[in-house]
Amino acid sequence: MGDRERNKKRLLELLQAAGTGNAHCADCGAADPDWASYTLGVFICLNCSGIHRNFPDISKVKSVRLDFWDDSIVEVLILPQVAVVLQFMIHNGNLRVKAKYEARVPAFYYVPQADDCLVLKEQWIRAKYERQEFMADGKTISPPGNREGFLWKRGRDKAQFLRRRFVLLAKEGILKYYTKEEGKGPKAVIDIKDLNATFQTEKIGNPHGLQITYKREGHIRNLFVYHENGKEIVDWFNALRAARLQYLKMAFPELPESKLVPLITRNYLKQGFMEKTGPKQREPFKKRWFALDPQERRLLYYKNPLDAFEQGQVFLGSKEQGYEVCEDLPKGIRGNRWKAGLTIVTPERRFIFTCPSEKEQQDWLESFRDVLSRPLTPLNLLTASTESGHSSR
Repeated sequence: MGDRERNKKRLLELLQAAGTGNAHCADCGAADPDWASYTLGVFICLNCSGIHRNFPDISKVKSVRLDFWDDSIVEVLILPQVAVVLQFMIHNGNLRVKAKYEARVPAFYYVPQADDCLVLKEQWIRAKYERQEFMADGKTISPPGNREGFLWKRGRDKAQFLRRRFVLLAKEGILKYYTKEEGKGPKAVIDIKDLNATFQTEKIGNPHGLQITYKREGHIRNLFVYHENGKEIVDWFNALRAARLQYLKMAFPELPESKLVPLITRNYLKQGFMEKTGPKQREPFKKRWFALDPQERRLLYYKNPLDAFEQGQVFLGSKEQGYEVCEDLPKGIRGNRWKAGLTIVTPERRFIFTCPSEKEQQDWLESFRDVLSRPLTPLNLLTASTESGHSSR
């Protein structure tokens, strides 16, 4: 067996070696990574390898299966800059390197997963290896605190993005933004306790697009913003998360930090178009954009994906409270253009929807069942008595 095949075999064995963490990407957690940074000593996925290529002075990458690996590089992969025998290699790998570069990741800092957008992954990787922000011997990390700067915000009634000044006051727990006119008060003052932030790059049509939502007069208000600089928009995102964690610690002092971190911000479990009928189930089916918020247990619907306010919402309680989702439509009801249907049953009424395909129908059913099977969180319990059924505009 030649060097090429022998070393390829050794690398493939190391990918599956127990106790190394090599079976998942060191940066985003994607399963079965088939690339590696031989200067850092980690196995990574194809997507993250593309980011590593942007700073070759720190990270050099190769494909485990397609590129040639000589003996010296295979040794370095396992323990950078030290030649070791194969037996010792098995006990090192991704977990060892992560322990070095992720020694002090703040609780509020968002660690991206495989399905997150590129800007989150890129800034996470640069923060780890390029800026070395989380190493044990690095400088003391303090929460971001107050923040002020300009973001491009989409107009409520017009599609154009305008430059707006945003001010985060972490101690006071508020986010404000101002229009371009000098000397005027803020356009909006947003309570951190009602705020969520999630990257929605495809929906916004910008690789740095961030959606900020908050409650306003019983409805959900959406702000769509971006910044030209990837680090700046991710820093804003993590500053909002830090302020949210500070609020949660004050609101729920009895809960450990590990229970609060998942409540800081959340992504939509599923989004997409469906058609819906009205409460009498005789109204025409209308096409609407839907977004399922798993933490708030709300299905929000809009006429268009970038609307400032939702047209209505459905609260999803638990199975024990009488909520369920059923495949297909009630007898005698037919959709307009789409035939694959589903029904959400609440204690107050039934909500009837049709999906553009059977695959979409099954995806929505799986997502709804996921939410209904989840226990109510402390945030849900604060509003469960009043947040049931449906509200519409």
